[in-house]
Order: sequence, then C-alpha cells, then structure tokens
Amino acid sequence: MPRDVVIGAGPAGLAAAAELKRRGRRPLVLECADRVGASWLSRYDSLRLNTTRWWSELPGLPIPRAFGTWVSAADYVRYLDAYTSHYGLEVRFGVTAARIAAADAGWVVHTSAGPIRAANLVVATGYDREPFMPPWPGREHFSGALFHSSEYRNARAFMGQRVLVVGPGNSGTDIAVDLARGGASKVWLSIRTPPQIVPRTVSRIPVQTVAVAARPLPPWIGDSIIRLLQVLVHGDLSRYGVPRTKEAVSVQFGRDDVVPVIDVAFVRELKRGTLTAVPAVEAFDGPRVLLTGGLQLTPDVVVAATGYRRALGPLVGELGVLDEREKPTARKLPGLFFAGYTNPLSGNLRELGIAAREIANQVVEDSAVQQRRWQTAIFGGSRRHAANSSRDF
Repeated sequence: MPRDVVIGAGPAGLAAAAELKRRGRRPLVLECADRVGASWLSRYDSLRLNTTRWWSELPGLPIPRAFGTWVSAADYVRYLDAYTSHYGLEVRFGVTAARIAAADAGWVVHTSAGPIRAANLVVATGYDREPFMPPWPGREHFSGALFHSSEYRNARAFMGQRVLVVGPGNSGTDIAVDLARGGASKVWLSIRTPPQIVPRTVSRIPVQTVAVAARPLPPWIGDSIIRLLQVLVHGDLSRYGVPRTKEAVSVQFGRDDVVPVIDVAFVRELKRGTLTAVPAVEAFDGPRVLLTGGLQLTPDVVVAATGYRRALGPLVGELGVLDEREKPTARKLPGLFFAGYTNPLSGNLRELGIAAREIANQVVEDSAVQQRRWQTAIFGGSRRHAANSSRDF
C-alpha cells in the first residue's frame, strides 16, 4: 500500500513528517543530499538565524538553550539531526525527485532511484533552492571574479581586495559586514530596491516578537510600529547612500515576497564608513562595473547576493499549481501539499511548524473520509445484496 511521502529533509519536510508520524502515519522522506538540513551547511560561516531560538523550534522538540538566542547554522543542523532521531523518521538519502504525476489512489514520484508511489505527497524542497544570477550585460567578460553569494564562505580569501556585494537583503548585508570586518580593503553594497531595515532587537526584545503579536492585526498597525522603530533606532539612512523607501513593509512584502533586512551590524558599519552603499548594477565592461547614474567601480570581486528561485517548475509545473513566480497557488489537489514556500514577517520557521500540523490533520481527515466511503461501498453493497437475495425466497 502506498505510503505518505515527503520530498525534502529540511525543516519544513522534517516537521511535516514528524507530524504525520505523531498521527500514526508511516511517512518516507526523500532527500537528494547525504544528510538532513544540507543546504544550511552550504551557506556562509557567520550565518545565524534571524529568528529567535524559541520561535524557530519545530513541533514537539525544543532547541537546546545552550545554542543561544540566535542559533548558528551549524547548531541548527545539529538540532535537525536530533529532531530526525527523536521521531525516528525514515529518510532515504541520495534520492532526487524529478517529476510528480497523478496515479490511481495517489501520486507517483519519478526519482533517480525509480518511481515511488505515494498515498499523500508533501513537497518541501526548499524556499531557496536554485541560486539566481541576473543577466547583466557584459558579465561574461568581467575581468575580476564574479560569483553568487551561495558560494561565499568567509572573508579570509578576500583580505586586501576590493569587493562589491550586489543585493541589500539579509544575505547581502551579512556578507558585506563579514567582509568589512574580515580585512577587505574596500566593500561596496549595491542597492536597486530600497530595503526595509529593522533592528533585530529593541531594548533586548526581539522584533520578531512584535511581528508575531501583530500578525492577527490589520497590516497598517504592524507597518506603523516598524516605521516608528526604523526612525527611532536607525534614523535617516539616505545620507549614507541607502535610499529611503516610502512604501510600507506589508506593501513591499506583498509585491516582492521579500522580508525586511534584520539588522545586526550593517547600519553600524555603514555609519562607521567601513562599507559604502552604491546604486544598482547596470552592466559590466571589462574590469569595470557600471552603476545607475553613471558611477563606475573597479572591484576585484563581485558577490551577487541576488536571491534564489524555488525551481518547482520541473517537479510540478504540469499540474497547474504554480503562479508565474513558481510559488504554489491556492489551488488544491487531493493528497498533494506544499510546505515551507511562504516567508511571513513573523518568521518562516515558526510558520512552517504550524503548516506541518495543518497538513497532517488534513491527511488524517481525508483518510478517514476515504475509509468511510470504502466501508459504505463494501458493507452497504453487502446489505443491499442481502436484501435483494431475501426477496428471492
């Protein structure tokens, strides 16, 4: 009999599998890497969660207090290992899911290990799955080094060099600070869309706590709180080269699906002058990078912190469940679920735990309905047959 199958052994997939198992199911987790949480170990060394330890726990198992308030990526992977063991989850490593198709009474996953049948299927391949590099004109002829931020590890290799980081998101600002503190001779941060920058804490209170509390309220309330915090804590950053955004956080988030920058040290380094904000990259010309407004730079290295794509098209594109950005839509197909593809202001890790419980509850409810239909078909038919047979005598 087909089992429930979860694709992806990151936090979203593990949470969904654990919740299914807690309800008496037998989920199988498929993972293309050789360990759980592999993508967390592929990021830069200084990476820490921007959400607090207690808001980043998966259902049913706390993160150890010894990991601190802001958990490192390496410690979070240790937690995911412990989570997998705690629930005795069955994870099949080295199996890549290529395509999903509908099948009788469920789904079939076409994988590198052959087809696998699933009664219910949870897709949790990751919010940031495939690095995205903009098609800047002339980039292939750039005489310096150009690579995506997914390849950046630490600043040691860039001591004494001039580095341009492109993209003012959380990864871009973290990497720019790491480089400025790690000995790069010059660090620029290129900004196209003015970022929403919020402090990580205010008077030792995590701003995420405010976001969680404001989640049920009208968006304008949360927007007003964040705008006030920005003014009181950071002031006007336009004189430091960071354009002022006139949009509310909820508006920009709804349009671009990009969360605010959680400031740890970026604003401090910006004001100290150890890094410099510059306009957007327009093109490359030999050793030069051409920016909006006519400014030109000659960096030794360009780090493109330009985001990721979900890359769900090859997997489920034929099913009509994705929008133009390859984000799962509200359309529901029986027995098919998506986990971890939202990035709410209250924190992705907190929300995916809630989603995992909802998915597991829906699977159990749907299975109960199917069981009742089966019983009606079998026993109801038997009773009708018995009644008809009695009329023959």
